[in-house]
Amino acid sequence: MGASLPPKEANLFKLIVKSYETKQYKKGLKAADSILKKFPDHGETLSMKGLTLNCMDRKSEAYELVRQGLKNDLKSHVCWHVYGLLYRSDREYREAIKCYRNALRIDPDNIEILRDLSLLQAQMRDLAGFVQTRQQLLSLKSNHRMNWIGFAVAHHLNSNALKAVEILEAYEGTLEDDFPPENERCEHGEMLLYKISLLEESGSIERALDELRKKEPKIVDKLGVKEQEASLLVKLGRFEEGATLFRVLLSMNPDNYGYYEGLHKCVGLYSENGQYSPDQIEQLDSLYNSLRQQYNWSSAVKRIPLDFLQGDRFREEADNYIKPLLTKGVPSLFTDLSPLYDHPGKADILEELIIELEHAVRTTGQFPGRSEKEPPSTLMWTLFLLAQHYDRRGQYEIALSKIDEAIEHTPTAIDLYSGKSRILKHAGDLAAAAALADEARCMDLADRYINSECVKRMLQADQVTLAERTAVLFTKDGDQHTNLHDMQCMWYELESGESYFRQSDLGRALKKFLAVEKHYADITEDQFDFHSYCLRKMTLRTYVEMLKFQDRLHSHPYFHKAAVGAIRCYIKLYDSPPKSTTEEDDEMSKLAPSQKKKMRQKLRKAEARAKKEAEVKNEESNANSVSKTGKRNVKPVDPDPHGEKLLQVEDPLSEATKYLKLLQKNSPNSLETHLLSFEVNVRKQKILLAFQAVKQLLRLNAEHPDTHRCLIKFFHKVDSMPTPVTDAEKLISSVLEAERPTISGLHEKSLIEANKIFLEKHKDSLMHRAAAAELLYTLQPDKKAEAVKLIEEATNNPVPRNGALGPIGEWTLEDCVRVHKLLETVLPDHDAASRWKEQCAKYFPYSTYLGGRLSSAMPNSVYNQSNNSENGNHLVAGKTADSSLALNGKLEAFKDLTI
Repeated sequence: MGASLPPKEANLFKLIVKSYETKQYKKGLKAADSILKKFPDHGETLSMKGLTLNCMDRKSEAYELVRQGLKNDLKSHVCWHVYGLLYRSDREYREAIKCYRNALRIDPDNIEILRDLSLLQAQMRDLAGFVQTRQQLLSLKSNHRMNWIGFAVAHHLNSNALKAVEILEAYEGTLEDDFPPENERCEHGEMLLYKISLLEESGSIERALDELRKKEPKIVDKLGVKEQEASLLVKLGRFEEGATLFRVLLSMNPDNYGYYEGLHKCVGLYSENGQYSPDQIEQLDSLYNSLRQQYNWSSAVKRIPLDFLQGDRFREEADNYIKPLLTKGVPSLFTDLSPLYDHPGKADILEELIIELEHAVRTTGQFPGRSEKEPPSTLMWTLFLLAQHYDRRGQYEIALSKIDEAIEHTPTAIDLYSGKSRILKHAGDLAAAAALADEARCMDLADRYINSECVKRMLQADQVTLAERTAVLFTKDGDQHTNLHDMQCMWYELESGESYFRQSDLGRALKKFLAVEKHYADITEDQFDFHSYCLRKMTLRTYVEMLKFQDRLHSHPYFHKAAVGAIRCYIKLYDSPPKSTTEEDDEMSKLAPSQKKKMRQKLRKAEARAKKEAEVKNEESNANSVSKTGKRNVKPVDPDPHGEKLLQVEDPLSEATKYLKLLQKNSPNSLETHLLSFEVNVRKQKILLAFQAVKQLLRLNAEHPDTHRCLIKFFHKVDSMPTPVTDAEKLISSVLEAERPTISGLHEKSLIEANKIFLEKHKDSLMHRAAAAELLYTLQPDKKAEAVKLIEEATNNPVPRNGALGPIGEWTLEDCVRVHKLLETVLPDHDAASRWKEQCAKYFPYSTYLGGRLSSAMPNSVYNQSNNSENGNHLVAGKTADSSLALNGKLEAFKDLTI
């Protein structure tokens, strides 16, 4: 580097490099300027100056200088390397790799460039190139441990585990007999465990077990050794040894569910689907009776039998499990029991049991069969459990009566208010749920979880402004939006985006959904630093797990929700594009002069207010952005806080397709993915892609109402298309003609017949009837009255139950709301929609959407709230939620708060 310079300037060039590495950028700039005074065209100095400026956030100057430097010295590996570093800093990894390859053509053995290239290849999953680069690094510097390990990991990632084992064994052959020294024992032990996991992955189970037992003295992680050995013994079918080892592990941690699962496998009582024969249940019961005597303090050994026991034995063990937790007062008891509700009959047994416990404690003050008195709180926790039970079963009126009784018993228990808020949310009264959540929040202002739950309820009730002011109580001073975004608070952004979408504010909704997508891009980027760190620290098993996690990152539920939300926004934007400036001017010209004047004044005031708010935010951020070193770190102000620019996209469906492709790749088994694919591709006139979505829907669930809806709509559209003329159209037509007979629901049937058969098959299901009615109207518009009648004749059949209190209907609140919207929009019949609303309000009296008699939408309701246009001033028990924030919402006032 700097070889073409005289000695004095060459030393200055070395100083630039050192200053860059030690982050002394001003010093480096000064040295660069000194060289450029004498040699203004020196390419490497220009490049290094540009790289230094890039670190000082002067990107445009940086790119200009680096390109000028490269132009002046195209044969310098330094210039190409710097250009690659510049691209890497902007996450342009493919361009950076090209630059590194050009640098290596000039200097093929440069270790620094090879190392940087290998990191990018790992990041981009160029695994073949990664193997080649790591091999070159090892050949150049074979005395470096990291090069051996990196080469092995590269082969492992490239699906060659046995080759990775050979490399690690070759590395071990270079070590002394007394290796490792005391300060490297952990790293060496991790490497050995990694090698054993490679042998296991490659199918060499016996060899892996021998290696583990041979190298055990050199491995520090003794628990990891035992867990690995137990796993290998199970795979080898040596169940007696495995059972002994799992019992040893249980003696160390009797609450680890994985150890119990391993023990089940060893004794031949493991079932993937949780189904057991009576004989197996008896053996498992006997096993857990013996384990319970050994580990009577363990929660897991008492809870696991509830999953497989049936009938009276289940009731007996549930009774023994629930009673101590009610006495102790464990708020999460219902969450622990909730998986049992998916087992047939167990919910009814639990209901009978809890009612019996409640009656006994209420009348005698003690549990049945016990002589000692229970503390007063036991009744409250029993009522709380019973309320959650009825909430789960959809009996909201009984649930609310039980939770109200519990609150009357102990009005200071915060969990009761949060629980009542959840019940009201499920019952459909979102405004009252938000009010109760705010009441719980005000009882403990230092609890971040309760604050977050309150914010979530407010957003679900579309009280966005109030939710923002509540959320900011636990963020840093300044702009709460920025803080919540910096904290990657995805649940907030998703709930906020959904709320804006419901309010048809597509700009803000898109902004929130795309913010979540940005977080996932950042998470992908964050793995970059670990490629070298994990090899250096030898955390190899965790490193490989992290890479596998990153490969399936976009299958995470939060990303799925964000992508779905963004696609729905773009579809809605396509269907109802925002008015252009010309259209707005045309509408303005139709107004009377006085109205025009008022409109212009209103617009000017809005612009002035927005400008003032932006200035205030700038001042606040500038005032709060002075670091300890005295440097001012000004954060860029969001130029589009309301997402208005996002609405100006030229092709919304093209933007939707970007996220749709990610869903198709990472969530291929989600029905929602292919429903959206159908909607987007039908609008884009991509017939074969739309048909592909239909086929995927049929693969996942052919009987789902949405699948049937898409299938009939698709072929109805195909049948209404003009006669094919071009070769492409003829090809598409021939493909569809060949495929149509393969679909069983349409084979030798007209669409009308297929719809009738579907209706007859699912006539007891509300949503299937609604889908059939919608399609009847689509296929035969003159039969609208018949379609509406199909829906109105649906009956809310009771769910089969065994003696539980109160009726439970099959209809859900969500389904009733969807059918009402269908009657209002797709089958436009406002009278029928009103009748439907009135009918469903009887089943869901707390629903504000349906106008239920007990909801806060009714004037006489205790939860009635009056909203203004900004979602503020919500009445809560004679005061406003807005004022409660003002009174109790300051964190400094915690010490003055009395309950």
